[in-house]
Amino acid sequence: MKCKILHESKGRLRVHLFCGKMSLDNADVLEYYLRAVNGVTDVSVYDRTCDAVIVFTDRKAVLKALADFAFEKAQKMCLVPDHTSRKLNREFEDKLVMTVIARFISKTFIPAPIRAFIAVIRSWKYIKHGLKALLSGKLSVAVLDATAVTVSLLRGDFKTAASVMFMLNIGEILEDWTHKKSVADLAGAMSLNVENVWVKTGDTETLISINNVREGDLIVVRTGNMIPLDGKVAGGEATVNQASITGESLPVRKSEGSYVYAGTVVEEGECVVCVDKALGGGRYDRIVKMIEQSEKLKSSSEDKASRLADRLVPYTLGGTILTYLLTRNVTKMLAVLMVDFSCALKLSMPIAVLSAMRECNNYKISVKGGKFLEAVSEADTIVFDKTGTLTYAAPTVEKVIPFGNRDADEMLRLAACLEEHYPHSMANAVVAAAKEKGLSHEEYHSSVEYVVAHGISSTVENEKVIIGSAHFVFEDEGCVVPEGDEELFNSLSGEYSHLYLAVSGVLAAVICISDPLRAEAADAIKALHDCGISKIVMMTGDNEQTAKAVAAKVGVDEFHAGVLPEDKANFIKREHEKGRKVIMIGDGVNDSPALSEADAGIAINTGAAIAKEIADITVSSEDLYMLVTLRKISSELMKRIHHNYRFIVSFNLMLILLGVGGIIQPTTSALFHNASTLAISLKSMTNLLDEEEK
Repeated sequence: MKCKILHESKGRLRVHLFCGKMSLDNADVLEYYLRAVNGVTDVSVYDRTCDAVIVFTDRKAVLKALADFAFEKAQKMCLVPDHTSRKLNREFEDKLVMTVIARFISKTFIPAPIRAFIAVIRSWKYIKHGLKALLSGKLSVAVLDATAVTVSLLRGDFKTAASVMFMLNIGEILEDWTHKKSVADLAGAMSLNVENVWVKTGDTETLISINNVREGDLIVVRTGNMIPLDGKVAGGEATVNQASITGESLPVRKSEGSYVYAGTVVEEGECVVCVDKALGGGRYDRIVKMIEQSEKLKSSSEDKASRLADRLVPYTLGGTILTYLLTRNVTKMLAVLMVDFSCALKLSMPIAVLSAMRECNNYKISVKGGKFLEAVSEADTIVFDKTGTLTYAAPTVEKVIPFGNRDADEMLRLAACLEEHYPHSMANAVVAAAKEKGLSHEEYHSSVEYVVAHGISSTVENEKVIIGSAHFVFEDEGCVVPEGDEELFNSLSGEYSHLYLAVSGVLAAVICISDPLRAEAADAIKALHDCGISKIVMMTGDNEQTAKAVAAKVGVDEFHAGVLPEDKANFIKREHEKGRKVIMIGDGVNDSPALSEADAGIAINTGAAIAKEIADITVSSEDLYMLVTLRKISSELMKRIHHNYRFIVSFNLMLILLGVGGIIQPTTSALFHNASTLAISLKSMTNLLDEEEK
């Protein structure tokens, strides 16, 4: 596209595009197109002037991208998210500008009697809200606003009444804008993180990209997996956790004809869903609703500030009356009324939390509420599940040891058949090993039954086949080692994690899985200790020998081997009885009870969907240092909340004293009050970590 360089400095260009009129959608297309260019670090697009400001490290790449740019071509690249903040910002910008213009026209051109009549009409909104609060037995900010407006009107001071209402209106617009932008920014950063789904055609299931799913397709969702798209159950039966969408604490049973929603999780069972809405349909709005629900999960610091704001209203009202009784000066009385602590306290605290949640999302950390960030900041104990957390999320099969004269490849094929639907890193390793060897196992597909935290049971060719832990195979199911293979079984190496495969009650193979430690595990554990975590515990279902070796390498304070899900949850209960704050980190279905029991449950995002649904926080599994980052953000958030609290109380108290002293007028008090509220809210929207702290 033809464009002109308006201004250039080192690493920065301002260009004008000759495209006639630029719509808001076009501006988004241009912005995200330029952001995708290698060497571009920041972009601002101004639709009204058709200009773009580009910050870059590679000038040639930017100029080439501009020369190649065309709106239709860029739009087809699908770079723009479903929702951006541009339209929201424009809506509030226009609302703010029109409010100021209307005020200017009113004061300049409309006669005083008409302005007085308009002020009386507009005052009803504030008086109505104040009366409603009083009738419900509440002394809220609405009462203060109504009192200020009513007193001015009764005195015949219509000019002051109009000024007060103008400042209140400006404050409401700014507060609404700031809050909605925080929610929108966070919602835009969240996604399902589902890439592939099982699509059913006849009796065949095929794993395809979610982007290729169309309305009317049948997708299969099993225990522990997330429902990726909206639709109606066409077959099967399952209990579904809908907490993230509806807030229901208990799972809901879904059968044929029931409607299911994207983002909910199958806790138990299996269902076939007829897709009703393709990717993206309605999901953003539900994420916004979820975020708004999450704001109810306040930290105790937020809750303290909110309760203080409500408690201060009667004192403000009392101070107003006392000021009038002592001074008989209505102007000084109004100056007190125009300043309240509630707005700033109730706005800046949630915004600080939403901003921290958005910042966490920048690091691929999803947080469900402020109380969990507070729990992370106060925690002194961390419990790690081993597999997929301290070790890589992609373990590998090192070898398959067959028993009873069976063929190793056939046993791997059979194991992959059972494991391919199970949401766990060990299962993924088995499936990947079979695929690498070219072992097709479609013909082995059969009904599978999950036994949480133990393994899988199924029937293949009229024989009962199970795969899982030693406890499940030998103790729960009573399987035996084939006669003559006892020595081979006893010689199994302790350096590997083991999956045991049994057919018709007899051990058929042991799959040895290499579960290497993360390169950064030991350093991350040390960093967590340095951040104030005094006790780090590793819990695993592995044998004692393997667990001991891992614990020594990573530097945890204690470890527990051969544990079951209830053991992890019970350990956390015991820690709570000792007065400790506990974080649990896991990635599997078997970690769900412990994740629920902890003060903050953290799930690894490559793990089971049900673990992520139950967890309070989901962290990228790419780097354990993200846990250190989470701890730092949480600690800084608590510092910011406490700082906001002190500043708001002291600054507004100063305004009240200046008003009582006659130094500033009521409208000036309102101006400074609104300005300080906006300033601290904008400050609360900034990142908590500096560049060097990342």
